Parts: sequence; structure tokens; C-alpha cells
Amino acid sequence: MRSNWGDQGSALREGSQGAEQDGAIDLELSTSRAWVEIDAAQLRENLRLLQARLSPDTEIWAVVKANAYGHGAHLVAPVAVAAGVKGLCVATLAEGIELRQMGLQAPILVLGALNTWAELQQAMAARLEVSLTRAEQIPLMRQVARWAGRPVPVHVNVDTGMTRLGIPWSEAAAVWGQICRIPELAGCSLFSHLATADEPHSPAMEQQHARFAQVVEQIRQAGDPLPPLHLDNSAGALARLHYSRVRLGLVLYGLSPAPHLPVPGLQPILRLKARLTHIQTVPAQTGVSYGHRYITSRPSRIATLAIGYADGIPRRLSGWLRGWVRGGLIQQVGTITMDQCMWDVTERPDIQVGDVVELLGPKLANMGLSVQDWADQAGTIAYELLCGLSARLPRVLVNGEAASTNIVY
Repeated sequence: MRSNWGDQGSALREGSQGAEQDGAIDLELSTSRAWVEIDAAQLRENLRLLQARLSPDTEIWAVVKANAYGHGAHLVAPVAVAAGVKGLCVATLAEGIELRQMGLQAPILVLGALNTWAELQQAMAARLEVSLTRAEQIPLMRQVARWAGRPVPVHVNVDTGMTRLGIPWSEAAAVWGQICRIPELAGCSLFSHLATADEPHSPAMEQQHARFAQVVEQIRQAGDPLPPLHLDNSAGALARLHYSRVRLGLVLYGLSPAPHLPVPGLQPILRLKARLTHIQTVPAQTGVSYGHRYITSRPSRIATLAIGYADGIPRRLSGWLRGWVRGGLIQQVGTITMDQCMWDVTERPDIQVGDVVELLGPKLANMGLSVQDWADQAGTIAYELLCGLSARLPRVLVNGEAASTNIVY
């Protein structure tokens, strides 16, 4: 296929040579509209920076649930494992199975509750590790272990104050002691989850730390073996570290979980890009997009970008959004529609159909246009916006180990 996309299109085509893999989409087609780029080199650098802040013997488990927070678990997980993370955390059974089907051999912990025979059977078949979220799961786990002919690998989730999943903290030591005496169960770790770790000086966080420490002490006093312990998420690990394992999510992807928890050098690994597909010159007093909430005040050059709220661009950002193209910023105008949005490029005669506009990335983050700035403007959190990036946006891995290789899912 030939193209008139100019230098950027040529670079993408050159990067695609020899890069197709099973399930991969042709790179030129995948970047003909809108897509997400994941920078493997920056992911490795973020991991290096984070490991340097932790004790040398602290294990990092990468949280790749929800499609790696919208980044593409199929791209992120292999890079993270190759860079030294000791395990992966997912939310659902299906997420874990998908990673196993890729050939990943690292431990994979399913954080969500698995309560049925079919779920546990599939988890065992895929050699996933499961969370014990209530004591009532134990009899079923024992049955599945006998079916599988080996113990179920169990991580005990302790509810210290999140009030979501887990064994009540006052009962957790006794439950752990029970597991230690059941041959069909292999106790892998004891963990909890912090509810307010991103808040400075949080009494609730201190209470959760104290409760978890009390569970650990009760286990010691009972003489039961202590498993690996993990309490800290991204914010907890940056605020203060207590145990030998941490579960890192948001910081892995280059975003600070709170303004008071910066990591110098940390950069987003995600770039959101789309192509301009149409440009027209219209007279003054021309309405643009649904509702004509934007009307041109002068003869204007209006460009259409092939991305919209079905791709995860919040409609609430209409009229606020800005993007980077050909070395400068442009302004989005009118209501963001399902598949497209419009931009005023009157002052930019250099811009042409086929040009790529970057909407999220390190450059924009440094200009006050990060995903956190989007979230503030939309009245939500960065996590929601990242997870909301549509599955119809191809994820493209760039700066992998082979510099000339781009991988697309």
C-alpha cells in the first residue's frame, strides 16, 4: 500500500518491516486512524528508577490488570518480566489465562475472588496463583487440588480497612495457621491493600499498617511460618516501605499516584496519537460539530481528527483539549463526537491531511496536558481515563529490544 503521509508515515512503514508476529496487525493499517504507543525503553527506565528507591531485596510485582491500565498487557507484561519484575498481578481469571497463552512463565496472581469450581479448575490448568478472600473458599480449593493432583497456590488477602475483599484482619492469623496445616493448599503470601496511601498523613493508612503488623505478630507468636508479605501499592511504596514485596501499577506506567509522591525522572510510557483525515476552510459564523456550541469568529481552517469519545476521549474535554503536531500546539473546538473531533488550524497553514497529532505523551505532560490534567478537567482520576482507552485503539510497542521492531496488538 502506498501512502502520502510524509515523513511520519515513512518512518512507521520502515519500522514495520519484519515486525509482524502472530496476531499482529499490519503497522501501516493500524496507524491509519488512531492508536496508542507504548515505549518499552521508558518502561524499563521507570522500573530502574523505582527499584533504586526500594531496598535491594524488595521484589516488584507488576500490576497489569485492566489491560495494564489501558496500556496493553500483552505489550507491558513481557517487557516488565524481562526487566526483572518477579511476578504479575491481574484482576480476573481471563486476564491471567491470556498472559499464560502468550507463553509467560512468571508467577501470575489473580487478585479477584474465584468462588466456583470452574474458575478454580481453569486457574489451576493455567498455573495461576489465586487469592483467598474468604475462609468459605477453602473446602472448594481442597477439592480442586485433589482433582489437579497438586496444591492450590494461595495468597491470603487480609482486609485491614479497604472493605472490599479479604479475610477480616482479626481472623487472618488463624486462617493462615489453618492453611499451613492443609496439604492441598500452598500458602504463597499474605497481603492487604491500602485505601488511602495517596493521602499525606492519613490516619486510616496508619491503622491499616498497624493491623497488618498485628496479624504478622500473631502468626509469629503461633509459631507458623511467615510467607512473603506485601501491603504497599504504588503510593504506599513511595510513601514508606515495610515489607519485602510491592505491587506497582500506576508508577510503573510513569505517573505519580499523588502530587506529594514524585519520582524524579519518571515519565509516561504511553503516547496517544491520531491522524488528521479532513481539512476545510469555512467562513466566519460557521457552526462546528453537534449543537454548534462553537461558531467561528473569522474565516477558519477546521481540521478533523479521527478519534472521539468511543476511543476514550472524554466528551467533557470539548473545547479544552490541545494536541501537538509539527512542532506546535493546536486547539480542539466544538463538541467531541463519537469517532472524531475538530480542531482550529487557521494559524497553521503547514498542517495537512495525514499529519499525526499527539494527544498524550511526555512532551504534553510537561506542558500541563498530562492524563492527570485531563482527569482534573473531566472531574475524574487518571486511572479511569487510562482504563477507558478503547480496545479499538491498536497498541504499538516502540523502542523494544530490537530498535527497528514495532509490535502491534
